[in-house]
Amino acid sequence: MSVHHPLFFMAFIAIMATAFHANAQLDPGFYDKVCPQALPTIQAVVEQAVAREQRMGASLLRLHFHDCFATGCDGSILLDDTPTFTGEKTALPNINSARGFEVIDEIKAAVDSACYGSVVSCADILAVAARDSVVALGGQTYVVPLGRRDSRTASKDEADNRIPAPFLDFPALLSNFQSQGLTLEDLVILSGAHTIGLARCTTFRNHTYNDTNIDPDFAGSLKAQCPVTGGDNNTAPLDATTASFDTVYYSGLLYRKGLLHSDQELFKGDGSASDGLVRYYSANPTAFWADFGVSMGKMGNLNPLTGSDGEIRLNCRRMN
Repeated sequence: MSVHHPLFFMAFIAIMATAFHANAQLDPGFYDKVCPQALPTIQAVVEQAVAREQRMGASLLRLHFHDCFATGCDGSILLDDTPTFTGEKTALPNINSARGFEVIDEIKAAVDSACYGSVVSCADILAVAARDSVVALGGQTYVVPLGRRDSRTASKDEADNRIPAPFLDFPALLSNFQSQGLTLEDLVILSGAHTIGLARCTTFRNHTYNDTNIDPDFAGSLKAQCPVTGGDNNTAPLDATTASFDTVYYSGLLYRKGLLHSDQELFKGDGSASDGLVRYYSANPTAFWADFGVSMGKMGNLNPLTGSDGEIRLNCRRMN
């Protein structure tokens, strides 16, 4: 069939229209007319929360990541369990570690007040709060497409199976990201979010005591925080400047000072593609900030609910 055949042309137009619709579902200006105060209000509450506790910036960023990787960026991680419903909060990646829910509640109340009603979804609040947390800790701002709606369900199994675990090796990490439509570059860039925040002993104990790809002095310092048994909830910083959104995370990997097994898997010193990216971002903060925003945009577009799907929750912790 000639490429100029009218049926081919019509099919091509249909495909292009579908592709455009898929890309146009989310829009950075989604709230510009319906509530121009929405984004400034979110930013103000995030800045206050991070000022109270710097770790909260990492916690809010992590909530968005864990929300998107489970069932898509739909606010499902925020739903509380009920007698007839089990959400994602008790999934292994979230139990005793996901935090910041009260800040999301605070943001939701402030936004609903500023907008004279419930027009901003909890899923969008998570996406914007993640960006504002990065900025509050010294990172560069980036565009957040908006218009997500909130799910009417959640999946503990999806959270258990799809959120990458801290003990995964590199092939498993890459496979996990690729299953979400993300790339090797996205894996290395989004892992750079570990430039802020803390991790629990239970997530880095095995790396500290049993791995060989770790600086011995660094491992020794961690053992003081994380005994062989007990102290599961003791914490250690994910990099040396845990309250600053910088590239020290990558620099640490070059010296085998990744806190988690999954962190250090990104740099083994064998000349792999991930090695090259770690070296590049360790030396180029501006490039990291720019590329981080792009990868966050891709992650934030994982299976969003739009249009008439889902709902706009009145309370982020429960379905309407």
